[in-house]
Amino acid sequence: MNLRDRLRGLLVRLYARRVEGHLDHAQVPNHIGVIMDGNRRWAKAAGSTTAQGHQAGADKIEEFLGWCSETDVKVVTLWLLSTDNFDRPQDELGPLLGIIEDTVRSLGSDGRWRVHHVGATDILPSGMRNVLKEAEEATAHVVDGIVVNVAIGYGGRQEIADAVRSMLLDAADKGQSLDEVADKVDVDLIGKHLYTRAQPDPDLVIRTSGEQRLSGFMLWQTAHSEYYFCDVFWPAFRKVDFLRALRDYAARNRRFGG
Repeated sequence: MNLRDRLRGLLVRLYARRVEGHLDHAQVPNHIGVIMDGNRRWAKAAGSTTAQGHQAGADKIEEFLGWCSETDVKVVTLWLLSTDNFDRPQDELGPLLGIIEDTVRSLGSDGRWRVHHVGATDILPSGMRNVLKEAEEATAHVVDGIVVNVAIGYGGRQEIADAVRSMLLDAADKGQSLDEVADKVDVDLIGKHLYTRAQPDPDLVIRTSGEQRLSGFMLWQTAHSEYYFCDVFWPAFRKVDFLRALRDYAARNRRFGG
């Protein structure tokens, strides 16, 4: 690393400390959703392979959760694999699934987080389902750490469809007719069947890589969420970028449609 890079790194760290020093923890979001975008483009720019890009993105997660712990965030949802990602070529999808499994194992063995899967389990390989189950069981006792939702095999439309299906099956088990179900359907009832039931909705959603779209992320839960779009690719996301997102969020006047 040359002198210019060292000075730049020092200035970034000093700036991050300044931003953090002025951060009002009372204004920190309880639940942050993250669309971790840009692994492949980061790899291309760095002259690395796609798999190395995905691994670099996975390596960033523990660091990111550490920042969240320092700022009193309670719930984090990490979008690791969408339903659309299963359409990727097998030579990319295979290594990616392996990296995600290793990431879930690491989160499950860390001891600081409570892991919760959000997504459609039936489309996942059996090995992935087993890893998720083991991580959830191993962290079920964690009460003080961050709840880490790992969104794997996740799609916002799929979640809503699954919630409605679960609601109807539950009603059928209770012997209710369609007319009875229709009479009771409301926002709260559907919400009780979402993957994130009993959790607060995301206050802030961060998307990296400069893309400014939702791509189907938590369509139901983000009705009143704030969004922060960052130009940095996910593997290069820094603490100063995170703190800027929190500062920007704290400066907004959330009206929840009012």
